[in-house]
Amino acid sequence: MLETARDLTLEAAQSAGAARSLNPRPSKDLPFAQVKKLLDSRNDRDILEGLRKVISMMYRSKPCLPYFSSVVKNVASPNVEIKKLVYIFLLHYAEAEPDLALLSINTIQKSLTDQNPQVRAMALRVMSGIKVPVISQIVSLAIKRGCGDMSPYVRKAAALAIPKCYKLDPNTLPQLLDYLSILLGDKQYYVAGSAVTAYLEICPERVDLIHKHYRSLVRKLVDMDEWGQLATLRLMSIYARKCLPTITKTIRKSRTTGFYDDEASGEEGSTLEEVQILDPDLELFLKACKSLLHSRNSAVIVSVARCFMDLGTLEHIDSAIGPLVALLRSPQDIQQVALYNIVDVCLARPERFVRYADHFLVHASDPFSVARLKFEVWTLIYPHCENHIRDMILYELEHFTRALNPDIVQESVRAIGRCAQSDDHASARCLRLLLKQVSSLDGNLSAEALTVIRHLIQQDPQSHIKTVIRLAKNLDTTPNPEARATIIWLVGEFAGTDDESNIAPDVLRILAKGFAGESEPAKLQIVLLAAKVYLHYLNRVREQQPQASAQEWPPATTHDDSDNPFATSSSPPNSSSRTNPKEPPNLDHPIPKLWNYILLLARYDTSYDLRDRTRTYRALLSNASSTQLASLLLLAPKPVPHAPSPSENRKGLPLGSTSLVLGSKVGIGHGQELPEWVEEGQEPDPKLRDEVGGQNDHLGGVSGVGGDRPAGEALDAAVRGERAKEMEKGKGRMVEKSLEDWLGEEEEEEGEESDEEENTEEEESEYEEITDSEEEEDEDERAETKALVPDEESSSLSSSKA
Repeated sequence: MLETARDLTLEAAQSAGAARSLNPRPSKDLPFAQVKKLLDSRNDRDILEGLRKVISMMYRSKPCLPYFSSVVKNVASPNVEIKKLVYIFLLHYAEAEPDLALLSINTIQKSLTDQNPQVRAMALRVMSGIKVPVISQIVSLAIKRGCGDMSPYVRKAAALAIPKCYKLDPNTLPQLLDYLSILLGDKQYYVAGSAVTAYLEICPERVDLIHKHYRSLVRKLVDMDEWGQLATLRLMSIYARKCLPTITKTIRKSRTTGFYDDEASGEEGSTLEEVQILDPDLELFLKACKSLLHSRNSAVIVSVARCFMDLGTLEHIDSAIGPLVALLRSPQDIQQVALYNIVDVCLARPERFVRYADHFLVHASDPFSVARLKFEVWTLIYPHCENHIRDMILYELEHFTRALNPDIVQESVRAIGRCAQSDDHASARCLRLLLKQVSSLDGNLSAEALTVIRHLIQQDPQSHIKTVIRLAKNLDTTPNPEARATIIWLVGEFAGTDDESNIAPDVLRILAKGFAGESEPAKLQIVLLAAKVYLHYLNRVREQQPQASAQEWPPATTHDDSDNPFATSSSPPNSSSRTNPKEPPNLDHPIPKLWNYILLLARYDTSYDLRDRTRTYRALLSNASSTQLASLLLLAPKPVPHAPSPSENRKGLPLGSTSLVLGSKVGIGHGQELPEWVEEGQEPDPKLRDEVGGQNDHLGGVSGVGGDRPAGEALDAAVRGERAKEMEKGKGRMVEKSLEDWLGEEEEEEGEESDEEENTEEEESEYEEITDSEEEEDEDERAETKALVPDEESSSLSSSKA
């Protein structure tokens, strides 16, 4: 029982602690006098507690200016934690109290000479962040001191302080450019990255500052942090357009049709191809960018893809497709932005995305925005896919026509239509898929399916007459107004076919019965159908009317005699018996009766638009003998509709831009546009990009090490140089050996070792022979001594007895 009670108590304590962490109580503010007492205390612990209270109030938008003097006087504290909080408060309120903030400048200047580099960097950051124009020269001098600091952390703070100083006083630009040129050539990559960021903020047009640092910045690109990499990629893109031209040459490539070179049937031919020749420095930059495709930051990958699109060749663009597709494993917000960039690249290179088709499968957890973009990628790569991938795409799109989300259903139907338009061989299959959706209970699905079907039928009208008849049979079971209007429009387009397959008059007769109960879109199409049927009837009557009267009584003259009173009448004797040209020839025919009936129904309808359109059609068809104008308006050939990709209007927008995601209609700019390529012969001298020897070495004091090579390579070169010096020994400068020399020396050493082994074997055999002869001599000597031993023993015994 006790253990059970103890467990329950622990669980209750844990749940209470979790509830407290989820719903923390709002901290109570201390009175002003108590906080001021803590700030004025001599104990660092009390001062730190008071500063924390003030910073907490500051971030909760509560007035903290009364504490300004009490906080600022602690800027001289040796405690680093106290200095950090004072600097935060000072940056927030220095603009509101410039006079009091100036009192702390001397103390901050003293911190620039502190032994701790973190304190020096903080002092420089705070001094540049105080927005008081009077101290601009002091900030400039602090930046100058920071540029020569031994700590790279302080030099980085100096680079970030340059734009702030420029905003304080733009007249300090010449001094800041000198400091910036020094920092751009810094050995440390994170200092150079911050310098590039400052360069883009204050003088992005001064490309002359980049010439001598171009190659070192390219080599440091891989080691920079993400922000530095983004800034450097942007800078190098602008620099490449202004200073590195691309040359396009037409070369002739020979080709042989035979399989073997010595075949008699082989025919040689040649083709002309355009090849883009890149500058060597541009190739160096693009090669350095390829390693950034493995970055963990999605923005860096998108920026590299943008560089390849703007500067590289098709091979470079293809190398960026895989890393872009890999971003689909990211969270949904990154996924959506990555898909916009993928669609933009897919518009240029759709065939390269075929191998990644299964990466664009729509999951149940995907929002509509992500699913729509995945459908769009499928429709772009569909013409380039093999049959099994096409089957997979159509099966997936058909599956999503039964989804619960109406937006996804509508988008999947549109995607099927775009697939059918992009490939003529698949149009029949797509049409069968869409015809299944016409009888769906979902009105939106049937209306969208019929719209897509209408587009497909207009591409080849003569082969879809039976499809229109099938659609007309679904009028009784189609309740959606838009769907009914689409079917009626299609029937009207085929109203001029032969009598056997012309169902337009019968459909008009059926629709006239329920005209009053139709929706307005359907009524508009019914009136249009009636006008087309009546116009086709008039045209057929004119064709069947005999032309005998025109042949028997030709006009006497070709000029107009209507104003001549002496002109004789040339009309035939039975002209009085002819019908009035403004009336239909046969009023008993059912088509004129249907036309008049529809006019009467529409005349008393409540829709203004319907009544106005009906009067227009009646005026066009009032003269039965003159239907040319009506034929031009009603029977004109319709252009074949083409549904482009939804992102077609985003084509040409830069990758990674806000306009690519939000659209160009939002009004957000496309960012800084890249300049045009510099023409050949007008680019700067390439020698300007040559580095000064030893200026940017990672190992400054090591001889023989030039450029910004990695530290490992520099150390290896230094070790090889030391070994060479030791091996010279008065023989002059040692010549570097090639691979063949090293292999030859190894073979000589192996030969010498084999000779030594043979010599040792011979010496061992000779030694064995010598030892054998010596052993025989020793045995003879031992035998002689044994023969002499008894005499010696007897003599010794006799002497002992005596």
